[in-house]
Amino acid sequence: MIISCQHIQKYHGAQLVLSDVTFEIRQGEMIGLIGRNGCGKTTLLHLLSGEDQPDQGQIAIRKGSTVGLLAQIQDADAGESVYAVLQRSFAEPLGWQRRMRELESEMAALDPAADEAAWNRQLREYGALQEQFERAGGYEIEAAIQRVASGLGIPPAQFGRGFASLSGGEKTKVALAALLLRAPDILLLDEPTNHLDMEAIEWLESFLQTYSGTVLVISHDRYFLDAVVNKVIEIEDGEAVTYHTNYSGYQTEKEARLLRQFADYQEQQKKIKQMQESIKRLIEWGNRSNPPNPSFHRRAASMQKALDRMEKVKRPVLERKAMDLQLKQEDRSGNQALVLDAVGKAYGGRTLFSEASGVLRYGETAALIGGNGAGKSTLLRIILGLEAPDTGSCTLGSRTAPGYLAQEAVPEDGSLTVLRFFREQAGLEEGEARGRLARFLFYGGDVFKSIASLSGGEWTRLRFAVLMHRRPNLLILDEPTNHLDIDSREALEEALEEYPGTVLAVSHDRYFINRCFGKLWTLADSRFSVFSGNYEYYKEKQRERAAAAALAADSSGSGSTRPQEAGVSRQAAADGGGAPARTGSAARKGGSAADWEQRIAAAETALAGIDAAMLEPSLASDAGRLAGLQQERETAQAELDRLYAEWLEASEAL
Repeated sequence: MIISCQHIQKYHGAQLVLSDVTFEIRQGEMIGLIGRNGCGKTTLLHLLSGEDQPDQGQIAIRKGSTVGLLAQIQDADAGESVYAVLQRSFAEPLGWQRRMRELESEMAALDPAADEAAWNRQLREYGALQEQFERAGGYEIEAAIQRVASGLGIPPAQFGRGFASLSGGEKTKVALAALLLRAPDILLLDEPTNHLDMEAIEWLESFLQTYSGTVLVISHDRYFLDAVVNKVIEIEDGEAVTYHTNYSGYQTEKEARLLRQFADYQEQQKKIKQMQESIKRLIEWGNRSNPPNPSFHRRAASMQKALDRMEKVKRPVLERKAMDLQLKQEDRSGNQALVLDAVGKAYGGRTLFSEASGVLRYGETAALIGGNGAGKSTLLRIILGLEAPDTGSCTLGSRTAPGYLAQEAVPEDGSLTVLRFFREQAGLEEGEARGRLARFLFYGGDVFKSIASLSGGEWTRLRFAVLMHRRPNLLILDEPTNHLDIDSREALEEALEEYPGTVLAVSHDRYFINRCFGKLWTLADSRFSVFSGNYEYYKEKQRERAAAAALAADSSGSGSTRPQEAGVSRQAAADGGGAPARTGSAARKGGSAADWEQRIAAAETALAGIDAAMLEPSLASDAGRLAGLQQERETAQAELDRLYAEWLEASEAL
């Protein structure tokens, strides 16, 4: 056991946030901490890190365990560079290294013959420090920093910048990298994927899967939770419920638990009602007796005591209120809602993208994906007319009415209340405005909160309330799921599935993309591409293309007398453990090993060329040409399979 929480209670002012939280965590467990926005998850992390203390209850952490919380390293000294922040994790080894350099200078200036004792003393100290430095991985510090920074998408060009000059998202990434490099025994992460692109999220998943310590992570990214955690702790109504599974298993187990609890509740309520009726009858009988019979009253009192002592089963909430988002359009647009024609944009000599061409038809949903800094938000601004392209043109179709949800902080006038902000944006009377805000979980006094005090999730819900009122037929969303809890994400997904208009969204939420989008617009290496299919299919095709390119490069560049092993093993498996597919064909074809390799390499190159042609943006709307290319691909694949089978037979014959 590394963490034990028993009956934790915590107030924020007069508000009870955590009422009775009890759970235990074992060494090496990967825990997902989930719950609705405002349920107390972040408060619990601060209690576990020691930054705050519970008002009641006890937290026990195994003696000697180091605890790391992402929020602990958000600040830096004035002028401290990004690289200096990353080096914090190695403060002790770097201190030893500095002392070793001092000893080297001192020994260089010292004459061993003149002062042998001092020389030997310094030599022993140097040897001990060198051994400690090596044991602590001191010689791998530079490589470790480069590996983690690269994985999280922190470019080397940023190392020299002052940490204080970074944006909020950049600071979070650097802070996360420093924390991972520190490698504490207990790693506490609060929404670590919010400012990461997809490649960085997938790298973080693989890093945490092999992490030797204990991880407790708050996240609303369902794919991330499935990939990383093996235990889920849900904070609900101020209490904690533990599920020994990943997120998908949690969903199944929670539904079963709620149904069991509801059945137990109904059964107990039936028993309570029967006992209450019995107590009432006993009292009536005792009162009607002549003379009065006190035994009836004693039995009634005894039964009432038993009823009072009974541990009541809480009535479970089978369906909790979620954001009531109903996206509708005032009027439909023309058939072509959005047309990009060879759009290009560059900043300061750096090309973000060029020759970006694509068409979004009425009713289509497209996700715009790419790494941080690839130009996604810039492309959205060009589409909205907020920025001019350097080349090409962007045209909105006839009757197209866009609605934009930007990835932005609260306005400068953060003193506006939720109610006043919504009334100004929607032009509604107070009564109607309050009714609509209630659909987005702003009840009672919540509408008088200043928008500057809203959490990220509350601010996003408020902007969705404004967007729903405007009834656009083209939704342009920039990271719409950031800061939303899982219930609100599911409400958004359901609303988009029912929405009749056109949707273009930037997102790093793979679950959201897979569920709601049938087309991908990708920005990578300054190139814009269009792909038909969801994210999982896109990744599968990317892997196939990468494998084909690697095999073709290996074939043409290695000079090996052996064809590509991956292709051989794939075909061998398909043929039933490597059995020959056509007996005698090798003898008919003949040829040397080099001839076989040349023919196979040519077939693989042809197949890779067809795959590349099928991904060209200009063919995205040309069904006839795509069908022709698919037929060519099937023919090329069949030829490649035949060559592999014949090469296997030739190898066996040798």
